[in-house]
Amino acid sequence: MSVARAIETGDLAELPSRRQEDWRWTDLRGLIRALPAPSAEFEGALGPSPFDGLADLTVEIRNGRINSLASFGAHDQVLLARIVGRGEGAHAASPQINVEGGRTVLIELYEGDGGYLSEIDWSLRVGKTGRLERIVLCDEPEGAVTVSRADVTLEPGGRFAQTVITSGARRQRIETRLAQGGGGATARLDGVYVLGGQRHADITTVVTHEAVGGATEQLTKGVVTGQARGVFQGRITVAPGADKTDARMGHHALILSERAEVDAKPELEIFADDVACAHGNTVGALDEDALFYAEQRGVPEPEAKAMLTEAFVGEVVDRIGHDGAREAVRAWVAERLGALA
Repeated sequence: MSVARAIETGDLAELPSRRQEDWRWTDLRGLIRALPAPSAEFEGALGPSPFDGLADLTVEIRNGRINSLASFGAHDQVLLARIVGRGEGAHAASPQINVEGGRTVLIELYEGDGGYLSEIDWSLRVGKTGRLERIVLCDEPEGAVTVSRADVTLEPGGRFAQTVITSGARRQRIETRLAQGGGGATARLDGVYVLGGQRHADITTVVTHEAVGGATEQLTKGVVTGQARGVFQGRITVAPGADKTDARMGHHALILSERAEVDAKPELEIFADDVACAHGNTVGALDEDALFYAEQRGVPEPEAKAMLTEAFVGEVVDRIGHDGAREAVRAWVAERLGALA
């Protein structure tokens, strides 16, 4: 079941629902009563983006239609994929990227206007000498219902790093499924969600360590206020024979209003010996002692709260490897946190 399948068949029963354990907090079948018509094409130049000037190549995916896509070889490149939805229709796309070698940076910017329904299904493969950093910035309209899914194959010796940053939508899910090939392969999967109003964001990751000697590290942080809802689901599975796996996961969230909600489900499934695995999860309010300390030094309460929340999520932003993208994300996060105040 998937949004893409529902759009293809016109069958509402194909939409994910709360009856599926992994979708119990992001029910789409109970939300959508009728599938919208296919999204219309649109033309014209797109406006500026936070990542202007950083990319060697820009790809546009407009209402599910891909204008071009590159295959990356053994040299450094930065690809900006602008995924734009407009109107009230439904659309889907399935882009693919194969990184054989060298370092590739993939920046995905999700943007648009309207109440569209969409699913983007990425297929990403990182070869033995490949290095892929994926930066996903979801800046979508509050009426949209969207799913971004990535199936990532990481071969032995490869390197994969990911940072998801989102302000949510009516319903939004960013899902990553990583097949970790071991053999010295390393993966980092991070996330930041900054949610206000009635926005909803679901960051879901499923990592399967399939062979000896792989390492995975995850850190996700969120800030929610108003009536927003943040969801984090992270599952790491260490398959039989995947000894010497090193896998660590952390999720931490701040709730800044009484009606906001955070649902978190970190999981470890270990079927191998000689592994180092751990996970942690905290959900709470701002540290009152830190807030008091700042106020005692003359910092007004609104500024103190903004400073503490920015520092809280800044730990994740600082882990972005690409300098220009990191600064762009830092500015975007600061702006969104300011809007929550």
